Amino acid sequence: MAMSGFEGFEKRLELHFFGDDPVMVDNNLGLRLLGFESLEQVLNAVQCTVVSAVANQYFDAYVLSESSLFVYPTKIIIKTCGTTQLLKSIRPLIHYACNLGLTLCSCRYTRGSFIFPKAQPFPHTSFKEEVIYLEETLPTNLGYRKASVMPSKMTTHSWHVFTASDQSHAIPKDIYTLEVCMTELDRVLARKFFQPPGGTKSGDIAGKEMTKITGIGDINPRAMICDFAFDPCGYSMNGVHNDRYSTIHVTPEDGFSYASFECVGSIYDDDIEHLVGSLRKAVQVFRPGTVSVSTTCSSHEVWTRVAHALEPLGLKCRSCAADEFPAAGSIVFQTFTARRK
Repeated sequence: MAMSGFEGFEKRLELHFFGDDPVMVDNNLGLRLLGFESLEQVLNAVQCTVVSAVANQYFDAYVLSESSLFVYPTKIIIKTCGTTQLLKSIRPLIHYACNLGLTLCSCRYTRGSFIFPKAQPFPHTSFKEEVIYLEETLPTNLGYRKASVMPSKMTTHSWHVFTASDQSHAIPKDIYTLEVCMTELDRVLARKFFQPPGGTKSGDIAGKEMTKITGIGDINPRAMICDFAFDPCGYSMNGVHNDRYSTIHVTPEDGFSYASFECVGSIYDDDIEHLVGSLRKAVQVFRPGTVSVSTTCSSHEVWTRVAHALEPLGLKCRSCAADEFPAAGSIVFQTFTARRK
């Protein structure tokens, strides 16, 4: 393994707010009224920038130099890779939201295990440090807090979760989030995420080509896709469909190759089977040696489908851990490895 390469594993932060002014929230504005300068200030603290953006009537989706940002009227999701300092976004976000009459009511922080933990800056030097930072940064009204490291059979893969909530604003019970982390990508498939040397294409144009040739565009054909290719390699996309997002990020270099796929849905969707299809298609784009899937949902209907989606691809479930979190519901962490290993 390289001494240190690019850290593909993302840190993910989801913040929920509430406001007393129904006009702000009902008009689908709320946090979407944050000026771009304010968002830039937040991202500046994290140490990343916006490279591309798309919006619809429900939310705004940004592709970042390191992953993604989604802004809804009362929730924000930021996911950043590399050596970004994600948790430093919390203070400025609380401040800007407060100016809009919005108050933080829940926080969920999740991440896998870094490939290069020693390269991470404060406060991401260890999960213990992250938890201390979160405990000190979050307002006291978020009194229900829990930190947990969910294990797997592979020491290199565990799932770190911190949640905090004020207990009076519950997150909708039907919504699920799927966070998929893939390592040891198929080398031939990973090469598709490299730009030809001396290529002159913009990140947008090269990104569109990658979306097409890799099959990423077929994962959810109904979604509007905002994509970007990095120089000399790497790729990011956000898919936007009604009030749902999906996102993919790829670090294709050999020795520390990594890809992530994340999507949200509702257990009431007609197409919970669509979830199985999307997950299967996303994993087939990369044919990874190892996959971990974290499912956040109050209902048990979702995580049981994950194995059904992956086992026909020759991936065997090696471990499954579950835990309950106040306000976030249950989180199930499953790991799979290719039978060819």
